[in-house]
Amino acid sequence: MSASATVVIRVAIAPNMAFDLFTREIGQWWRRGPATSFRPANPGRLEFESGPGGRLLECYDDTDHVYEVGKILDWQPGKRLSFEWIGINFAPGEKTEVEVLFQAVDEGTRIVLTHSGWDGLPRDHPARHGLSEQAHLTMLATWWRQLLGGYAARTQAGIA
Repeated sequence: MSASATVVIRVAIAPNMAFDLFTREIGQWWRRGPATSFRPANPGRLEFESGPGGRLLECYDDTDHVYEVGKILDWQPGKRLSFEWIGINFAPGEKTEVEVLFQAVDEGTRIVLTHSGWDGLPRDHPARHGLSEQAHLTMLATWWRQLLGGYAARTQAGIA
């Protein structure tokens, strides 16, 4: 099984709305900063090109240049989203995968985000920050949990 980090949250909106807010408004809820950007000196905003074959991009205010985080692998509104995750320090051919499941529950939507494929990178890869596999996966889960906190707050603000 692939080394992965999984985070589960619940939001009080329907799965289709949760998917839409996650994808269409990622630039609004994703925290911009050095720890969450692919160009830390000048953080950009994330945007999805919707649909299969689209991409997740980081776009910058000071240039037309974009960083391609990865291609969308699966786009099922209200159900499932998966996309490649290619860090700025990844070598050609290196990538991980993020899967986001949107599951209907009585009080809204249960969202399960899994970031996998870390076992495909060398143990001394800079994306691991010198941590053991378990420590790295714990750190990664904490990072995603913090980011999804911004997403959950946006759903509660009635923006969706």
